[in-house]
Amino acid sequence: MINRENYLDFLIKLKDKKIIKVVTGIRRCGKSTLFELYKNYLLNNGVDKEQIISLNFENPDDMKFNNWQELYDYIDNKLLKRKKNYIFLDEVQVLPNFEKAVDGLFIKDNVDLYITGSNSYMLSGEIATYLTGRYMQIHMLTLSFKEYYEATKSTNELKAYQEYIENGGFPYLINLNNDKTLILNYLDGIYNTVILKDVIYRNNIKDIMILDSTIKFLFDNIGNLLSTNKITNALNSNNRKISVNTIENYLTYLTDSFIIYKVSRYDIKGKEYLKTGDKYYLSDIGLRNFLLGEIKDTGSILENIIYLELKRRNYEIFIGKYNNKEIDFVVKNNDGLKYIQVSLSVRDENTLIRELAPLKEIKDNYPKYIITLDYDTVNYNGIKQISAIDFLLGRTDI
Repeated sequence: MINRENYLDFLIKLKDKKIIKVVTGIRRCGKSTLFELYKNYLLNNGVDKEQIISLNFENPDDMKFNNWQELYDYIDNKLLKRKKNYIFLDEVQVLPNFEKAVDGLFIKDNVDLYITGSNSYMLSGEIATYLTGRYMQIHMLTLSFKEYYEATKSTNELKAYQEYIENGGFPYLINLNNDKTLILNYLDGIYNTVILKDVIYRNNIKDIMILDSTIKFLFDNIGNLLSTNKITNALNSNNRKISVNTIENYLTYLTDSFIIYKVSRYDIKGKEYLKTGDKYYLSDIGLRNFLLGEIKDTGSILENIIYLELKRRNYEIFIGKYNNKEIDFVVKNNDGLKYIQVSLSVRDENTLIRELAPLKEIKDNYPKYIITLDYDTVNYNGIKQISAIDFLLGRTDI
């Protein structure tokens, strides 16, 4: 098992805290393995096996409850009265009204509760009213480049990066020894499982061909400014006959299932959030290569990977607009704003001028960066150029 250190530390820090620990993320990103790692930690740190109750609702042997009350009664009868009980409910959202069982277990003083889910439905609507103020969420992504690089024990960073953008970061792929046929078969299984269970089945979609066309369009346009009208017009031009409302629904379903992430625009000069012209990034580049059948637009792929890394580091992320120019990312944390341009290379003078131009126009004193695959570290009057590989491997930061 690959040690997902950041996520594991999150659970360890919250051990025995009176809060529900919720781990979300796309299917097969490693949530169940994270629970196994954490259970091993508990067993190695004074917790007895009898204190751990674990159920995986994707396992038919565990999915033996007809309703939430049966789940609650089953766990309640197994609780040790004089010891802390560690309860793990994996993919619990498949059980209707699961939140009632979770809420009932949470109020017990001798229960420490952990749950996972593969779509944002589990923390929305009526469910949120039960759990509001009672949970902390950590959103799990597929392997970072650093995790992938360390797991493969590669000694060639650029070769490893090329494999990473071809295969993606789903953890189990490490076991397939870069066998392209096996990798494509595995990605096919993930893609169809997510689409079938978390999109088509959950939302009762009838026209699967329209959904498929929408997904392919999004996958082929990562990093491009899009609107529902633009997507609708593009698909209608191919005689698909689709409405704006349908596209809006599909985008919601896909983001709820963590297949794509939406990033909105921020007007730097006007200091306001814009309602039009979003960008969409993929949860994993391997799915794009599986679906589209080829690796192209390596600049967009790098931008997608940098976006995911920024998300892992808990930045709030926007697309920047300054007058009529675009900044790839405006990110925010407790230190304030940072401005980031992403480019494969800026060794060509015209490319460098183009990437520097919007950053130079911004007159505030927040840090400005260009991240490239060049192994160059340069300072252009306060605008820092850094290596993407160094950034992804944690050797440099912003």
